[in-house]
Amino acid sequence: MGGSPGRMIGIIGSLVLVGVVTVLIYLAFAESFDAVRQPMTTFVPKSDQANLIHGVYQFVFILAAAVFVFIMALTLVFSIMYRERPGQVARQFHGNSRLEVIWTLVPVLIVVAIAVPTYSAMASITKPAPENALKVIAIGHQWWWEFRYPELGITTANELHLPVDRPVSVTLESKDVIHSFWVPALSGKVDNMPGHDNHLWFTPNEARAEPYLGQCAEFCGLSHANMRFRVFVNTTAQFDTWAASNKADRVTPSVALAQAGEQQFVASGCIGCHTVRGQASAAGVIGPDLTHVGSRTTIASGTLDHTPENLRKWLANPPGVKPGSLMPNLNLSPEALDKLVAYLEGLK
Repeated sequence: MGGSPGRMIGIIGSLVLVGVVTVLIYLAFAESFDAVRQPMTTFVPKSDQANLIHGVYQFVFILAAAVFVFIMALTLVFSIMYRERPGQVARQFHGNSRLEVIWTLVPVLIVVAIAVPTYSAMASITKPAPENALKVIAIGHQWWWEFRYPELGITTANELHLPVDRPVSVTLESKDVIHSFWVPALSGKVDNMPGHDNHLWFTPNEARAEPYLGQCAEFCGLSHANMRFRVFVNTTAQFDTWAASNKADRVTPSVALAQAGEQQFVASGCIGCHTVRGQASAAGVIGPDLTHVGSRTTIASGTLDHTPENLRKWLANPPGVKPGSLMPNLNLSPEALDKLVAYLEGLK
């Protein structure tokens, strides 16, 4: 290794090593680009605002990768060229003003290069929403989400429906502690603050059958990780159909078991916490509006897929399914559970 050929082999080997490490790191992140395997990825933006955020992230990622490769390559090459070996002492650099200026100036330029697109994206994201934006109020509760459409007279829970290619303006509120609204494919993270409304807006650009997944991104208590929600981006016609259906009062039960379930709903005290429009006695506002709960794809704020079996499991012991749940275990009998499941499943 003392001669020139040996030094060149060492330098080339170092560069190859850096290249291999870089590729391995890329492959470790590659799964993040797959929206099917990683539905909460930020690498597959599906709205204008998410595209802006992703553009900044992509620029910073590429810049950081370039710096990483350059520094690693330089470190390995210099360790070979200037190392101590027989006939040569290790070379040291002291008091070189030119180098000190360079390695001070380069990081400053890198920070400036990052700051420019970052502030540009922030200015665009924080400007007022377009006039034609659909207005939605997203209210964080421990531990579920309430969504109100003030212009449409609709209130739902844990599932947000939006029309494609129309801006949506979201007002963020909290009824208890700090929560945070985050749908990685559609918008950046913005906090729901008690006593103070925050705002965000975005325009979803891809309608699809599969929901976009959202999550509270601010630790808010025992079931923070279970405070999930789904965003369905529909065509305009599909959204209008959904809105018309959800404006209507509850479906009056026609099957005997469901009719008994409506009576059980009152007798068990569910009306103290939940609203069911069209059922005069059910006007509670502590828990989710259940007027059309039978049409939702999940229960317990995304904790369980909506099936009759899971609904029964949830009603039998809410705190057992979702630790810290404010919905108590009512110690319902199997017969009472049968009635309630039949009733709630019919609320389409």
